[in-house]
Amino acid sequence: MVGWKAGRVVRLIERRGTLQEVEVLTEDGTTEKAIHDAAATAPVRPGDRIVMNATAAFLNLGSGGCHFIHHRIGDDVPPLSRRFPGHIIKLRYTPLQRAVLAAEEPASPYHDLFRERRRLDGMPVLIGELHSMLPAAACWIRNAPGRRPPRVGYVMSDGGALPIDYSRHTAMLKRIGWLCGTVTYGHAYGGDLDAVNKFTALIASRHILRADVVIAAMGPGIVGTGTPYGHTGTEVAELVHAVRALGGTPVVIPRLSFADRRERHRGISHHTLNVLGALTLTRAVVPFPADLPPDGKALVERQWRESGCADRHDIRWVDGITVEEIARRMRDYPLPIRTMGRGLNEDPAFFAACCAAAEYAVRLLGHDG
Repeated sequence: MVGWKAGRVVRLIERRGTLQEVEVLTEDGTTEKAIHDAAATAPVRPGDRIVMNATAAFLNLGSGGCHFIHHRIGDDVPPLSRRFPGHIIKLRYTPLQRAVLAAEEPASPYHDLFRERRRLDGMPVLIGELHSMLPAAACWIRNAPGRRPPRVGYVMSDGGALPIDYSRHTAMLKRIGWLCGTVTYGHAYGGDLDAVNKFTALIASRHILRADVVIAAMGPGIVGTGTPYGHTGTEVAELVHAVRALGGTPVVIPRLSFADRRERHRGISHHTLNVLGALTLTRAVVPFPADLPPDGKALVERQWRESGCADRHDIRWVDGITVEEIARRMRDYPLPIRTMGRGLNEDPAFFAACCAAAEYAVRLLGHDG
């Protein structure tokens, strides 16, 4: 099912990279927001009549529940503006397929680097299932007192949003210099580097971006069905395997909450428990904040044991992860960080888990935060 809506662009709200966020007056008289990818067709302007893909909004989805402009009414076919050296196609076999210059391909200046079997040299890779884990971990790493911040790279999968410009957090973290660069792989696109798969994306982050530590997570908008394996968070297992195979250190950010009203996401989310307890074939380190309330810590320990995670992975309790310290390290970040609509005060355990994993990864570099 595809749902369509027509309307007229009223004003430009924001532009992030190639994406425009605009206000549209629809044919039924409502004013609604829409996203336009100006890399696919020409930028839209106020007054343009447009057709939008409204499917996600009709389904009342979360971060993806907005309209996306498909085309302008009456548009001529835009000319091919220039020759492009890239030959790797993203969104393959769809009307919006596009060529990118992948870091690995012969026309890339980095092609020769990929002609050899490169390794990650022990580099810690923070693996998260939710996009909101990215800014939380980045704030903790960047704002530690008394140490020079390590170079942090971001590897974005295609488990959520595909255009990296859809992420306000990624744009902001780059703008203020808290990320040394980004790599998109699979059908995700628009990073500083595009890569064909997760293995080469990780290699690019280490050997091209020169990252000391990498945060690997999908873009905004995880897919879920309420079943053990029917969600895109299962990619955490694949990333654990890839990091280990390439000689890196996989550090999984557990999805932790005592504020989520859904029982399956209370304590350690069933996503984390099922992926780590059943789908992984190699060990990872999974840090937790040591300063959890006694009943919360008891629940985490019981879930960890009963899910089978204790037999497969190494739990680490990290001290010093207080709400006050998290708030201090997030203070200078210009955007609010929320997960499932909740901020630090509403869901401190979620943020503490992100920061515990980030702290553990940084300590592996020889820095004590």
